[in-house]
Amino acid sequence: MSSAAAGGGGGPAPDAGAAGAAAAAAAAAAAPDCCGGAAPDPIVQWVVLRRDLWTDIGWPLGPVIAQACHASTAAMVESLSDPLTQEYTAPANLDHMHKVVLEVKSEQQLVNLAAKLREAGLPHKLWVEQPENYPTCLATKPCRRSQGAALFKKLQLCKAPLGAAK
Repeated sequence: MSSAAAGGGGGPAPDAGAAGAAAAAAAAAAAPDCCGGAAPDPIVQWVVLRRDLWTDIGWPLGPVIAQACHASTAAMVESLSDPLTQEYTAPANLDHMHKVVLEVKSEQQLVNLAAKLREAGLPHKLWVEQPENYPTCLATKPCRRSQGAALFKKLQLCKAPLGAAK
């Protein structure tokens, strides 16, 4: 929410001058953003890739990144009416998004994770690449870190070296 919307008056009074503008700027800077900053429980989106795509199957970097983009976009589109998705994608928050990119070893681990998330009630998109018809990536809808952190704590960050097959 902008400081003008929070104050209800459209900004500092005309006679407030520089002091009013400075106070409004300070209040806006101190306000927590949706996705981190001063917020104790930021909105995040988890994205989980299959490591075997680049280590065993030999996919190049571009197609692997495309899988993450597909899953992330689909998860957000499927949750557009959700208040947290709306906050996460609000124009004022676009420069403050948080994504956590993790990896699993195989297709089976990705499918198992999707089942675990379904059981826990955490909305997500399991991206199934076509025409191959196999799962490549999973992304959650944007949610509070506290809502999903425990479900992902055993996974490792995706740290594949660029340009390396293994």
